Amino acid sequence: MVIGGGQAGLSAAYHLHRRGFAPHTGFVLLDADPAPGGAWAHRSPSLRMATVHGFHDLPDAELPEPDPLAPAREVVPGYFAAYEARHALPVVRPAKVTAVRDLGERLLVESTAGDWTTRALINATGTWTRPFLPHYPGHFTGRQLHYADYRGPEGFAGQKVVVVGGGASAVQLLAELGELAETVWVTRREPVFRDGPFTPEAGRAAVALVEQRVAEGLPVRSVVSVTGLGPSVALRRAEQLGVLHRRPVFDRLTEHGVAWGGVEERVDAIIWATGFRPEVGHLAPLGLRGPGGGIRMLGTQAAADPRVHLVGYGPSASTVGANRAGRAAVNGIVKLLSPVLAQAS
Repeated sequence: MVIGGGQAGLSAAYHLHRRGFAPHTGFVLLDADPAPGGAWAHRSPSLRMATVHGFHDLPDAELPEPDPLAPAREVVPGYFAAYEARHALPVVRPAKVTAVRDLGERLLVESTAGDWTTRALINATGTWTRPFLPHYPGHFTGRQLHYADYRGPEGFAGQKVVVVGGGASAVQLLAELGELAETVWVTRREPVFRDGPFTPEAGRAAVALVEQRVAEGLPVRSVVSVTGLGPSVALRRAEQLGVLHRRPVFDRLTEHGVAWGGVEERVDAIIWATGFRPEVGHLAPLGLRGPGGGIRMLGTQAAADPRVHLVGYGPSASTVGANRAGRAAVNGIVKLLSPVLAQAS
């Protein structure tokens, strides 16, 4: 059983099929969305393929060269839909999983489309449905929204907008809003700008830091949070607009804006580009969380239950990482189930 129809889930389903698991009778993929695309289907219409912060092809299917100006929310879901059809993946949608329970030999997966039992589970539910909004004292009466709900710069024309966050999403916002609005960029830490391409060595080092946290059962940090901001179309545009002047995060919200100590900045809107948290609430009945607050992981496997693998989680929460994790999870499941599979044959 695979839960989630984004990059990680499709990669895992591909490898299950390749390893001999028969569609529908051997495995099934449950997707909460009504159509293919995963989180990409929910991105802002203003995000173009030219400004996408990295994308990696699915296994055995290269993404056709897209129009750089085409909306990512159309191109990537179309690519995912074609991939599902080409590989005859057994996707059931819309099927939102509400709980996973331990029945002993099997796991019970409860969803809005019915219930299934399975000997092993690959969870690939990602983070998009759990935007993180930090708490600050005070109350702001103007417009507030998370990056997940942002739909383009047009509605902010002529306004003063605070962008909160130090990652690629914040840079994309600044690059778009900077043409129509006055922006104030605030981050908790001084942004780290990386010169040149991201080397494989640096990538492995960044992933290792995140892997260490999940191995210790600590709350997940994204790989991007430790890599710094590399060259991109959005970064270049933000530089050209002169909007990369970072200020430390404010102390509190006020009725009309934000404040540092006794100094208030009156603004029209606040956009929180403050990241996401893993969507794993449906796994709560399995008791996978440890004392540190996170799910302790051994590779892609949940340490507390070898039948459960998490992909697109922690160190694999990137398109290239999701592909690798999908393959690793299937290898782990094949090893776990090999006695059962041998007996069945």
